[in-house]
Amino acid sequence: MNKKLVTLALSALMASGPALADLVIPDLSYRTGPYAAGGIPFSDGYNDYFTLLNERDGGIGGVPVRVVECETGYNTEKGVECYESTKGEGALVYQPLSTGITYQLIPKVTADGIPLHTMGYGRTSAANGKVFSNVFNYPANYWNGASGAINYLLDENGGDLSGKKIALVYHNSAYGKEPIRTLEMLAEKHGYELTLLPVDHPGQEQKSQWLQIRREKPDYVVMWGWGVMNQVAVQEAANIRFPMENFIGVWWSGAEFDVEPAGDKATGYKALTFTGLGDDYPVYDDLKKYVADAGKSAGAGDQMGAVQYNRGLYAAMLASEAIKTAQEMHSVADITPAMMRDGMEALEMTNAKMEGLGMSGFGPEFSVSCENHGGPGLVGVVQWDASTGTWNQIQEFKATDAEVIGQLIAEDSAAYAAENNISPRCE
Repeated sequence: MNKKLVTLALSALMASGPALADLVIPDLSYRTGPYAAGGIPFSDGYNDYFTLLNERDGGIGGVPVRVVECETGYNTEKGVECYESTKGEGALVYQPLSTGITYQLIPKVTADGIPLHTMGYGRTSAANGKVFSNVFNYPANYWNGASGAINYLLDENGGDLSGKKIALVYHNSAYGKEPIRTLEMLAEKHGYELTLLPVDHPGQEQKSQWLQIRREKPDYVVMWGWGVMNQVAVQEAANIRFPMENFIGVWWSGAEFDVEPAGDKATGYKALTFTGLGDDYPVYDDLKKYVADAGKSAGAGDQMGAVQYNRGLYAAMLASEAIKTAQEMHSVADITPAMMRDGMEALEMTNAKMEGLGMSGFGPEFSVSCENHGGPGLVGVVQWDASTGTWNQIQEFKATDAEVIGQLIAEDSAAYAAENNISPRCE
């Protein structure tokens, strides 16, 4: 059906029919615990975007959005409890912001028919929609991140990393271990030497790792950290005078709170990204008018424009666009979780669409399909400048090593399918 006709039909339905139920979006937040510094701004952005849609537009397709927040403390067991206590309310999609929780929820959401969006985290091979029907990790995954870091370093070295030493400082958890196999395969391909340095939860003790770095003198350090681990790592790098321009973190290691404690010494530190920086987007004018100035901010209202706030904002925007897609596909405004899954699988994000949302260039262009739940995996790079207190994008969103990543996704998803007796779909 023509998109304009569907929109008109939905409008007529809402005008003449009974009041529709809310579109329920759970927020498995963590505003407490050792990772709250990242959890708070993400949840603020996630909630504020849906509040904006309610206040400015009357919801999505005329149906109000109701965000149901449940505190997990970044604890896997609590995250599962939050899922079980909220799924019966008509939950359309889950965004747990935790790889540990994600691994536990994958079989549950698949059995319950509810989509799970693990944007830039979680089980990377879930990008294979043939095996993971209800899990999506667009616009980029951890293996894209690992490849993006190496591609950036290749560019910095004229395309040749042979003989270089690269150390991975990583959170000793499922999250931190995600990039290891990719970095190992890329080491075989490009000839660099990889050293693995795990850091135990929550990451406050890293003396031995950085003493090893000082002793072995790697050319580059890549970090897969979260929460206080990032702050400690940046400070330890400064303490041993490791060149900050040779230190690059994954996107979850590249927020303001990760670098500010180190002061001027953090200048030059780099991180990966798949979202825009700052608040210089038209959408922020509406957020100020309808949310902040109206006293409806999810938190203290002091996180707008911060890196993780923007990530939460972006995640909510992608969810809302998937809802719109599902409403158009099924010619109904009050969609079900199954319809939401269809909308997520048919989602297409273009610059023109983002511009219409007041978010031009906020993220990479991508599309989702039955086979590909992860998008093209485009990755950018940002750098911290303590003198201005800002991140600056030094590399636009660029392609990653599809050959290596594709092989790893195929292998891991095939093993998962065999273990769980899953017959590949999309045939």
